[in-house]
Amino acid sequence: MGRRDDARHEPVDAHRERPCEATNGLQWAQELWSSVRCAGVLLVMLLLIDWGSGRLAPWRAALWLGLAGLLFVALYPARVSAGEGWLSSRRMLREHRVRTDLLVSVRCLDGVSQRLLLRDALGGHVEIDPDVLVANPHLWYRLDEDARKSMGAGTLVYGATVLRRVSERIDRKTAESVFRVSGLE
Repeated sequence: MGRRDDARHEPVDAHRERPCEATNGLQWAQELWSSVRCAGVLLVMLLLIDWGSGRLAPWRAALWLGLAGLLFVALYPARVSAGEGWLSSRRMLREHRVRTDLLVSVRCLDGVSQRLLLRDALGGHVEIDPDVLVANPHLWYRLDEDARKSMGAGTLVYGATVLRRVSERIDRKTAESVFRVSGLE
C-alpha cells in the first residue's frame, strides 16, 4: 500500500522575488484612530450639551452627527505607499500616484502644514506630508533611490534642494534616535 503524495506543486516562478512595497502602516493606523476619537468626542460633547440644556431633538442630533462626520473626513489621514518606481497617496475616496523614476519636480508647499508636491513626466502628482517620510525610512529609501534615477536621467528639473533638505532632516532624526537609545543625549 503506497502513500499518497499531497504536496502542492508551485509554479516555476513562485519563488521569484516580488518587489517590496513600503507603507506608513503603524503611524497611519494611529492617525486614523485619532481622527475617529476626535470626531467621536466632538459628537458626544455636542450631544451632552444639547441634552443638558434640554434642547436635544432628532434634527439637532443629525446635525451634530453630520458635523462630526465632516471633522472625520477632514482629519482622515492619507495612506502613503511606495514601490519600485512609484509612490501613491490614498485618501478616503481617491488615490494619487506618481512615477518616482520619472520625476519632473519636487516642491515644498508651506502653509498651515508643510507638504511635498511631487510631479512626474506623465502628468501624475502626489502631495504628501514630509513627516511621513521622516517617520518611515523605507518610504524615504524608495523615493530617494528613484529620485536619483530621475536626476541621472535628467528629468528632475526642480527639487534636488528640497530632497536634500528632507534627507538632512531624516539623517538628523536618525542620529537623534541613535543617541537617545545609546544614552548619549
